Amino acid sequence: MFKPAAFALLLATVAFASPAALNSTAAPLRRVCGTSISDEKLAAAEAHFTANKVEAPSSLVAATATIKLYWHVIQASSSLSGGNIPDSQIADQIDVLNADYSNTGLSFVLANTTRTTNSNWFNNVGPDTSLQTTMKNTLRQGGVADLNVYSVGFKSGAGAGLLGYSTFPSDYSGAPKDDGVVILYSSVPGGTAAPYDLGRTLTHEAGHWVGLYHTFQGGCSGSGDSVSDTPAEASAAFGCPTGRDTCSSAGVDPIHNFMDYTDDDCMTEFTAGQATRLAGQVRTYRSISI
Repeated sequence: MFKPAAFALLLATVAFASPAALNSTAAPLRRVCGTSISDEKLAAAEAHFTANKVEAPSSLVAATATIKLYWHVIQASSSLSGGNIPDSQIADQIDVLNADYSNTGLSFVLANTTRTTNSNWFNNVGPDTSLQTTMKNTLRQGGVADLNVYSVGFKSGAGAGLLGYSTFPSDYSGAPKDDGVVILYSSVPGGTAAPYDLGRTLTHEAGHWVGLYHTFQGGCSGSGDSVSDTPAEASAAFGCPTGRDTCSSAGVDPIHNFMDYTDDDCMTEFTAGQATRLAGQVRTYRSISI
C-alpha cells in the first residue's frame, strides 16, 4: 500500500486472465506502501480535521453510501504479463472491497474501466513524480466523492517494489486530479503477487483514501493512527505473527487489521473506531454522508 503525494494544508502523503502462470511479475519480498506522512504533518492534518470536522446529522441512522470507482488499467502491452488484467478480476476486486468495507457504511460500484497502453507509465510511475501526475491528469474521472484506481507494474523508478500508494481525503482541495489510488496490477484477486494476491492491497490503499493511517503510525507513543480501538504497534507487521505485542500499552498488535502490512490472508478487519473515523473524514473532505 505503498510513498507520498501532496496535501494543500500542510499534509504531505502523498490496497488476471487464465492461466495466471503467464503473469511473471514477482511479488515484493514484503508489503511496501508508498503512502506516508510525518508526525509533524500528521499533527497539522489532525488539527485541521478537528477544527473543520463535519458531524453526522442527528437524523442520520445506519446510513450507507456507494462510491463510484473508475478503474484505469495501465499496460505495457495487451498481454496479461504486460498488465492487461481482465474485467473478471476487476469485478472480483470490487467484490473484495465490498466485503472488506461491509461494516463501515461504504460500498463500491464500478463506474467505468479505461485501458491505456503506455509502457513508461506501467513501468515507472511512482509517488511524487511528474510521470504519475501526467498519468492522473490525463485519465482521472469523476469528482471528489469518486475513487480512481490505477493499476501499474511498479517495475522501476520511484515506485519500484511498491504494492500501492494513495492520497488522503484532505489532499483533494489542493490537487484534485492527483486524487486516487495506484496499485500493483498483480495484487488483484487471482494475480501472481502472492502472498499479496487476494485484493487486500486495494482495501489497504482505499483505507488511506477514506482517511485512515497505518496501524503502526507513530509507533508506541503519541496518538498513533488517531483511532482508539487499534492497539499501539511499534512497527509494521509482516506475514501473520499471531500474538505479536510490540508496545507496553494494552492489547496485542492489530496484525489482522487492513491497515497493517501483513499478508493478504491475515488481514480481516476494520475496527468500529476506524469506521467512525473514516465516516468523519469522508463527510468533511469528500461530501459523502454516512
